[in-house]
Amino acid sequence: MPIANSSVVEPPLPLAPVVGKREPAQLRPSSSRRRETQGKSVWIDLDNSPHVPFFLPIIEELKRQGVDIILTARNTYQVCDLLDFFHLQCKVVGRHYGKNKLLKVMGNTLRAFQLAPTIGRRRPDIAVSHGSRAQVLVGKALKIPTVMMQDYEHSTRTGFLEADWVFTPEVVPNSAMCRRPERVLKYPGLKEDVYVPGFRPDRSILQQLGISPEDLVVTLRPPATEAHYHNPESDVLFAETLTFLNRPHVKTVVLPRSHNQKDDLRKEWHALIATGRVVIPDAAVDGLNMIWFSDLVISGGGTMNREAAALGAPVYSIFRGKIGAVDHYLSEQRRLTLIENVGDIQKKIILQPWNRPLKPNPRNRPALQTIVDNIQLILNLTLAGQQ
Repeated sequence: MPIANSSVVEPPLPLAPVVGKREPAQLRPSSSRRRETQGKSVWIDLDNSPHVPFFLPIIEELKRQGVDIILTARNTYQVCDLLDFFHLQCKVVGRHYGKNKLLKVMGNTLRAFQLAPTIGRRRPDIAVSHGSRAQVLVGKALKIPTVMMQDYEHSTRTGFLEADWVFTPEVVPNSAMCRRPERVLKYPGLKEDVYVPGFRPDRSILQQLGISPEDLVVTLRPPATEAHYHNPESDVLFAETLTFLNRPHVKTVVLPRSHNQKDDLRKEWHALIATGRVVIPDAAVDGLNMIWFSDLVISGGGTMNREAAALGAPVYSIFRGKIGAVDHYLSEQRRLTLIENVGDIQKKIILQPWNRPLKPNPRNRPALQTIVDNIQLILNLTLAGQQ
């Protein structure tokens, strides 16, 4: 599965109190300091489907710099399908425990116990994830410094246990993510800028899904019904949107979040699927590729909306939870249209071909390098005993 912000901000200061400002070059690990990290290890935990493509270029860059990667994943949503799709080898531990908050806490605690023996033997120098609460628990128990990336400030925090460092896009307020704002490091642009630059379109996806050149293609992502922040209003908007898209010239590709959701959608919308106007792929597809060859994207969650915005595709959000800073930013930039009620579906969604460029915009996006540099910085601080 895989936003663009061309502005470059000064990288954040390290944790120790600093008087005055430093120049950005002084904050980035030098080539000699990178050599010091060769042979050291970083534990990356893939906790959700979007994390698989997100971490791919980070893993590749860290490996290129001589860092050993310990990779684990949680069997939730389409994580395992995407691991197979991207040919990633890792240890899969634990699963999703549904929407109930108590079960979520119990599930994260159980998963932490399941991860602890493997991680205890490997003893990584730091642990990095995009929201893995189980990883933070293991890190605290084994005294491994933890880095948690977040781009949605309304997600539930780990509670009294917080990661040692938090990475967020620059548009997200520091205080919204951590009780210790000095531990928040920023990167320019948004999360999707890390992997979108490496995308290469492959038109064969249309033929694989039975889509003809004459079809107006819509990619539709259902709401995350098992997320704690899910609002049932999103389900209403999803159903009304699917009905709105039921037109002879429109082909709607629905990308479910899980196998259970796929089964439910096939039962509920079997009549519409039988017409051929709605397609639900049997296996995981490259989300960026599907977006690129769509004329518009409509999603009940954050990642696909932002991927579409990063690619410049027309995109509409039917997410009805609390709107985060990233989506507010994209809406203000007119790169994302918020659908707030049923009436907006008819008024705001424009069914017309997207006059896409010949290839994705190759502009430089420094998010990846800033994130890798900050991981190296923390790794160096840890090795120097300054954590």
